[in-house]
Amino acid sequence: MQRTQRGIADRLARANPTTVFLITLLLMLVAFFAPGVIGGLLTLAIAAVLATLLVTTWQVQTPPTRAIRLVALTLLVTVGLVKLF
Repeated sequence: MQRTQRGIADRLARANPTTVFLITLLLMLVAFFAPGVIGGLLTLAIAAVLATLLVTTWQVQTPPTRAIRLVALTLLVTVGLVKLF
C-alpha cells in the first residue's frame, strides 16, 4: 500500500464508527433534501469520497463486499445525476 493510502487507512481505523456514521447520515440527508443542482453536487461529492474509500480498501474486501459497495456507489451516482439534471 502506498504511503498516503496507509495514512488514510490508519486515520480511518482510529475514527469513532458512531461519529462517522452520524456525520455521513447528516451529509446524506442534506444532499438528498437540498434542491436541484446543490443536492446533486453534494451527492456526487459524497460519491467521490466513497469511491476513494472503496479504492483504498479494495485489497482487504471480500468479493461479495466489493459487489455491494459497487452497487451502493452506482446508486449514489445515479441519484446525484438525476438530481443534477
